[in-house]
Amino acid sequence: MSTEFRTLALIGKYQSPDVAESVLTIARFLRERGLQVLIEQGTASSIGGAQDFPVASYEHIGAEADLAVIVGGDGSMLHSARRLIEHGVPLVGVNLGRLGFLTDISRADACERLGEMLSGRYTEETRFMLDAEVLRAGVRVFHTLALNDVVVNKGDLGRMIEFDLSIDGEFVYTQRSDGMIVSTPTGSTAYALSANGPILHPSVGGIALVPLCPHALTARPITLPSSCRIDIELLPPQDARVHFDGQTRFDLRAGDCVRLSRSSRSLRLLHPEGYSYFAMLRQKLHWSATPRN
Repeated sequence: MSTEFRTLALIGKYQSPDVAESVLTIARFLRERGLQVLIEQGTASSIGGAQDFPVASYEHIGAEADLAVIVGGDGSMLHSARRLIEHGVPLVGVNLGRLGFLTDISRADACERLGEMLSGRYTEETRFMLDAEVLRAGVRVFHTLALNDVVVNKGDLGRMIEFDLSIDGEFVYTQRSDGMIVSTPTGSTAYALSANGPILHPSVGGIALVPLCPHALTARPITLPSSCRIDIELLPPQDARVHFDGQTRFDLRAGDCVRLSRSSRSLRLLHPEGYSYFAMLRQKLHWSATPRN
């Protein structure tokens, strides 16, 4: 079912010299269609000409916007998703980055494709997120959400770390490695892919565990049901570090437990009409040629 969009927010790639022209072009296009346009305050502060439009915080966008248009790359989309997830605002991405697995509208076609979407020609999908917390002596000392992945790694150490992995309270193994990537289907084409992890279709309810340079040839990626609770307990004597979507990090101490589970919140992503996940993979990963008609 299509949604009537009355108020749209524009969020640009942080401090990017390329973003100003695209944001202002889209903003003027939307205003000409009679829509209310908000420009995120950090975006507005880094571009000229934004004074012609209302400036809004993420909280204001979450309360007022019917759709947020992210102009940038996947990093910009991840940042915006984390800031807006509690508000349920759907997101659509205009790609100014390199690959753009989440930002699937090209800059050249942005106004045309957005116009089609405003007329109801779009598809919507949901992407689940990970609820992540760090427990220290059984007490929560950090909590956040992740759309792509949670990465436990050795930080600044020049050696491997050791940790216990447990699934739903059951001990699985002790691993010595550079760390572990815990990935959602959305993140399976990101860092996990470079570590030989599996590509998970967005509709798959799975979480991939991908070891980083394990000190055992038998340690392989494994995909778990998204209903699982995953505990990674760091063993003495080394400290380590945990990263969330490459956006936030927390320094771990020996004995800390990183606990992960599927969040009750999901991201709403809108795609232009004709979007195909497999066509996107072919293009971004350079798989063979376009199929013959």
